[in-house]
Amino acid sequence: MNVRQDADFIIHESIQKVLPDEAVRQALNDKKFDTGGIYVVAAGKAAWEMANIAAAVLQDRIAVGVVCTKYNHVKGEIPGMTCFEGGHPVPDSNSFKGTQVALDLVSGLKKEDTVLFLLSGGGSALFEKPLIAEEELADITGQLLSCGADIKEMNTIRKRLSAVKGGRFAKLCEPAHVYSIVLSDVLGDPLDMIASGPAYPDSTTCADALRIAEKYQLKLSDDARRLLENETPKQLSNVETVITGSVRNFCEAAKNACEELGYQTVVLTDQLDCQAKEAGAFLGAIAKSHQETNKSLAFITGGETVVRLTGHGKGGRNQELALAAADKIAGLKDTAIFSVGSDGTDGPTDAAGGYCDGETKDILARAGIRIFDALEENDAYHALKMSGGLIITGATGTNVNDVAVLLIKR
Repeated sequence: MNVRQDADFIIHESIQKVLPDEAVRQALNDKKFDTGGIYVVAAGKAAWEMANIAAAVLQDRIAVGVVCTKYNHVKGEIPGMTCFEGGHPVPDSNSFKGTQVALDLVSGLKKEDTVLFLLSGGGSALFEKPLIAEEELADITGQLLSCGADIKEMNTIRKRLSAVKGGRFAKLCEPAHVYSIVLSDVLGDPLDMIASGPAYPDSTTCADALRIAEKYQLKLSDDARRLLENETPKQLSNVETVITGSVRNFCEAAKNACEELGYQTVVLTDQLDCQAKEAGAFLGAIAKSHQETNKSLAFITGGETVVRLTGHGKGGRNQELALAAADKIAGLKDTAIFSVGSDGTDGPTDAAGGYCDGETKDILARAGIRIFDALEENDAYHALKMSGGLIITGATGTNVNDVAVLLIKR
């Protein structure tokens, strides 16, 4: 196989290994539920898959359920459950509608009842009941996305503008017990940050939120600013939580796939947290340093980069990383860098990520596209489409951050 075929194999195998099926099944098989009813609330990009597994395992033990996921992520009916699709990364009216149905479901439950809360990345937008006007929530979310705030900073703000985030959903479930199964998309797996922690005590403070608002000069109404000064729950007595997957698993799966193809492989980090362009340039520099090797080498990074918006193009953080890398590895033989989101969606596009190799820059130059200009315009999507570098997987049913891989094939 050539280096592009190797990349496609690694992407496919890695994603297959981090699908939530077996992990969720195991978490349910290990749990002894109380005598009351089991009420399912699933939220996030992997919500449908997680709920579908729960239905298969628990069957008629489930009283009823609600699934809140992203558009085009529902793959069919699940017995006893109502599925809603909503906006991501900015919540919309359908996000709010599904969440309200879930809140109605858990209202008035008894102590012996259990809320099976299946949570995955994307839940911050897909599971939401705002305490401010919908239009302002969308505007603040847009401000946070465009200014380069990281996921922890974004969620620190969003928790205080919501009736369900920052542990508030678990409070609304009382006195019922909440058994939460979490698929992590936040570095280090901080449970109060994954989907803004609807069922976990909040470790952030009002002072943190106000500091972030000042740091990014967020435009807030008086009502929104007052909400930043309202503290979130710091203790919850009715919640039990299990983490079933994270970016560390994704990196390990990529490592195994690389080694299966004969690459000598190093996982550089599973905590990558910087601008996408910087990460691409970094991997490109590593590629240059190892061109004299006589062995096939692979270098893996996992995490979640950010994009600072300077233009009005189309793309996502994985595509931007790959395009930035293309400039650094131009002309290098049998060398490729790709970056892919485990959920199959990268930014507001139909691509999961981007791929480049030593020929990408030349292909773009012949088409009149300068990499610098495309990056300034945040238009990695169209540049990579022109070079054949878009990675398209469709919705995968999991969400455990991103993996970027440098391949040097010998």
